[in-house]
Amino acid sequence: MPYRRLPNTDQARLYALQTAVRRAADADYSNQALSYRTLNDAQRELMHFETMVTQYRDNYRSKVTANKKYRHIVQNARMYISHFIQVLNLAIIRGEIKKEQIALYGLDLENRVVPDLTTENDILEWGQRIIDGEKKRTSMGGFAIYNPPITKVQVYYDIFKEHQVNHTLHKQNTIRVQGDLEGFRKDADELILRIWDEVEAHFRDLLPYERMCRCQEYGVIYYYRKGEKELSALTDLELKRQRAREQTLW
Repeated sequence: MPYRRLPNTDQARLYALQTAVRRAADADYSNQALSYRTLNDAQRELMHFETMVTQYRDNYRSKVTANKKYRHIVQNARMYISHFIQVLNLAIIRGEIKKEQIALYGLDLENRVVPDLTTENDILEWGQRIIDGEKKRTSMGGFAIYNPPITKVQVYYDIFKEHQVNHTLHKQNTIRVQGDLEGFRKDADELILRIWDEVEAHFRDLLPYERMCRCQEYGVIYYYRKGEKELSALTDLELKRQRAREQTLW
C-alpha cells in the first residue's frame, strides 16, 4: 500500500473533512465506516473550521487593502513633517527666524539636517515636536511658515495618528485570528487522522487496490514512494489468482 500524508493547507483540510462527512452521509447505516462519535465530531469541526478559515481570509484581504492605504498615509505624514523642517531651516539660514528658536522644536541648534523619520515612532515624536514648536514660536510673535502651513502638517499628522492606532488594532486582531486558526488546524489534523484510521480499519479485509479506492472515497490521500509499483485492478486480480492457487495446493 502507498503511504498516507495529512493535508498541509487549509483548503486540503476542508476538502478532507467535507469528503469524509459527505461520503459517510451517503453510506448505509449498516456499512458505515465512521463511528457515530467521529462523524459527529467531523460535522462539528467542519462547520467551525470553515467559519474560521473564511474569517481569516476576509481578515487577510482587509489587511492587504488597509496596508496599502496606511502606507500612503504614513508617506504623506513623513513628507509634510520633513518638508516643514526643511523650510524652517531655510528660514533660519535667511535670517527670517532667529537661530535660537530652533530649540522650540527640539531640533539641534548646530545641525541643519532633517531628523530620522524612518519609523512610525519617529514620525509620532517629531510630528508632535514640530507642531508644538511652531505654536510656541508664533505665540511669541513670530510669523507663521506657510509652505507648508503647520495646520496642513497637523491634518496629515492627525490622520496618521488615527490610522496608526487602527493599524495596530488590526494587526493585533490578525495575530489573534491566526493564533485561533492554528489551534483549529491542529484539531482538524488530529480528527482527519482519526477518520482515516477508522476508514482503513473498516476496509482492512478488502484487496489492496479496492481498499485504496474505497478509502479514497472518504478523502484518504495516498502517495507512492519512489520506485513503488502503483496499485491497479490487475493487482487485485493477480492476488486473487495467487490465493486461489494456494488454496488448491492445500
